[in-house]
Amino acid sequence: MRSTESNVTQSITQVIAASSLGTLIEWYDFYIFGSLAVIIGQQLFPSDAGASALINTLAIFAAGFIVRPFGALVFGRLGDLIGRKYTFLLTLVLMGGSTFLIGLIPSYSSIGYAAPILVLILRLVQGLALGGEYGGAATYVAEHAPVGKRGFFTSWIQTTATLGLFLSLGVIVLAKNILGAKNFADWGWRIPFLVSILLVVVSIYIRMKMHESPVFSKLKAEGKVSANPLKESFQKKANFKMVLVALFGATMGQGVVWYTGQFYAQSFLENTCKLDFNESRYILLWAIIFATPFFVIFGSWSDKVGRKWIMLTGMALGVICYRPIYQYFLDATNVKEMQKTMLLSESEPVIERALVPDKADSLITTTVTKTLTNGMTFKESKVEVTTEDVLAEVPGVQTVIKDVTLSTQSYIMVIALVFFQILLVTMVYGPIAAFLVELFPTQIRYTSMSLPYHIGNGVFGGLVPFIATLIASFQGSTPLSGLWYPIGIAALSFVIGAVYIDNRRGDNVMD
Repeated sequence: MRSTESNVTQSITQVIAASSLGTLIEWYDFYIFGSLAVIIGQQLFPSDAGASALINTLAIFAAGFIVRPFGALVFGRLGDLIGRKYTFLLTLVLMGGSTFLIGLIPSYSSIGYAAPILVLILRLVQGLALGGEYGGAATYVAEHAPVGKRGFFTSWIQTTATLGLFLSLGVIVLAKNILGAKNFADWGWRIPFLVSILLVVVSIYIRMKMHESPVFSKLKAEGKVSANPLKESFQKKANFKMVLVALFGATMGQGVVWYTGQFYAQSFLENTCKLDFNESRYILLWAIIFATPFFVIFGSWSDKVGRKWIMLTGMALGVICYRPIYQYFLDATNVKEMQKTMLLSESEPVIERALVPDKADSLITTTVTKTLTNGMTFKESKVEVTTEDVLAEVPGVQTVIKDVTLSTQSYIMVIALVFFQILLVTMVYGPIAAFLVELFPTQIRYTSMSLPYHIGNGVFGGLVPFIATLIASFQGSTPLSGLWYPIGIAALSFVIGAVYIDNRRGDNVMD
């Protein structure tokens, strides 16, 4: 008996390792773009595009999320027709190839607007591939897992999204520190895209050795494979009802919590709070390290108490806590006010001159590094224009704050608050793979679970950085205005989930 249990454990461990490695790499490929949005925007659009370059780049990033549901339909259908293994092997190849090619795209200065168009096309391919990847990996692991431990085993797949983000941030920080800020901004940003091909090759080799899911193999041997997974998934009333419940009662709220706690947190700290590039990424790295084990903890706990209330509690806490958390971020980085009473020292000014493109005017930038009594530092740059046209109206001096580094106390507190947000991510995300797998029958599981997952995550969740940044940019908005989008979606999902979701804790995946 012990030998049999040992063999089952060993088998499921190998399945999880093989599935997780490929899924981690796909998430890595997907997220390096978002992590480098500011730099990529400077490469893809004209130098005078200003804030619109970031918004346009986030729109390209969001496009990859919008097409994920279509990838779920295409690859979900393939997975239910030909099997789980070969389908998510194909998605890995498409994702890895697209990422590698993004690293080779020339900049706007070389090929003009063809640059963002080419990157958009590759992002769409990435989104389609990711739309088929997650459902395959989650289904594959769940169909190997024993009853009563499905939440625990599938939660390991759930860690790959955050670990993929962690890996992308680590590679970015390492490359930037080795090359220096200027070289990294010029050409070094391509390295994280290019090196991913090595990881993809390793993962393809491992996945080639995997066997098909025993549940699907049994179904295929009995001749019970669905002839039309799309029709069965969405034209049968009972099943389509479950698709809607999964979307609006679970994955929609889970998606906005995921992307607020990790992506929007980083974007807000860097672009709104003007935190130093490395500082914002180190904060996220530390928070991810501390929070990642909770994916498995909450996944395992859901096997005992059910999936429903763990996920809904994570959504509710996000609704309550997001605004006070982000208000603290603003207060902790408000150096304009702090320097009035806490200025300790400032460096000698560094003066730079640059010609305005196509004009005889010059930009003069005077930068001073200031230190406050609590240990915070930041750079204050004053930008003014000199003109040879004496009749021209010279604009006033513009003051820019950038590269803020926090005091030790604030640094620890910001890590703790980002950790708390990622803890909410683990609550909503850890149990959700098991929850989705148990909703649908084997014949159409890949298709049925993939669509609500990728609409919830790809559309509602993936649009968080873009929509929140856009809302905050409207005239009359405050920096916190963008939070109303994830708060509203999470609140709606909580209400729907509380009413319509059953508290599942290990239903038979053969049902």
